Amino acid sequence: MHQLSPHQVVELIEQPQTKPVLIDVREPFEFEICAIEGSTNIPLSQINTATEELDPEQEYVLICHHGMRSQRAGMIMGAQGFKNLINLVGGIDAWACDIDSSMERY
Repeated sequence: MHQLSPHQVVELIEQPQTKPVLIDVREPFEFEICAIEGSTNIPLSQINTATEELDPEQEYVLICHHGMRSQRAGMIMGAQGFKNLINLVGGIDAWACDIDSSMERY
């Protein structure tokens, strides 16, 4: 699994040839507080069963609050054969600090 900073994730998203799927593994109440536009909420507790509906060839950016739960989600997905995984280093908190200062922090 690759580790990318918020700025690196923005660069990846902005490339026309790449279409990574943004998966936010925080709990729904956290996702309601703030989220990266276009991200899908799949809580870490549901990632095992959710992978059955995901394409293992797709590129995924995994997001949580500070980067630990998304790292764990990546380990789970990697064990299931997913290879194109990116962990957002510092999570949504780093995104709020570095990319979107209008985003609510908690």
